[in-house]
Amino acid sequence: MKTVLLFGVPLVFAAFAGLLLAGLAEREESGDALPSALVGQDAPEMNLTPLGDLPALDRAALEGPGPKLVNFWASWCVPCRAEHPLLEGLSEEAPLYGIAYKDKQADSLAFLAELGNPFDAASTDDTGRTGIEWGLYGVPETFVLDGDGTIVLRHAGPLTPEIVERDILPALEAAGG
Repeated sequence: MKTVLLFGVPLVFAAFAGLLLAGLAEREESGDALPSALVGQDAPEMNLTPLGDLPALDRAALEGPGPKLVNFWASWCVPCRAEHPLLEGLSEEAPLYGIAYKDKQADSLAFLAELGNPFDAASTDDTGRTGIEWGLYGVPETFVLDGDGTIVLRHAGPLTPEIVERDILPALEAAGG
């Protein structure tokens, strides 16, 4: 009986996790990604706390010529760590703004000190209210905005090189990049 519990429970869990991940990957590839009611709408107002000495992010920063990227992330988010090198590359394509979601200032700053800061401005969403206004499902999430501050694309989940090539870069181009 102990052998069944010792090996059976982890095997069942691994099988379930594999099915879940396969379903999410299939959903992503089929275009059934999580919907966003904000695509085509102006980016919501934001009430954010500046992140350390970094330039603070506000709604006015999202308006002006050219496309912009907004990335919700957190130091405690493992997929955020995995996508970070891609954000560094994207910061060369368009202004990139970071919102540390429900994270401690010290932890967010340590994350950026360790991995590098790709953000033109960064703030923290201490209460999670801004995340709610943006329709956040969780972190990471990345939004592409046009020069008017209109959301043209939302990607829920970590970025991969394939997602950047297939979705993010074309959206930046369509937004005036």
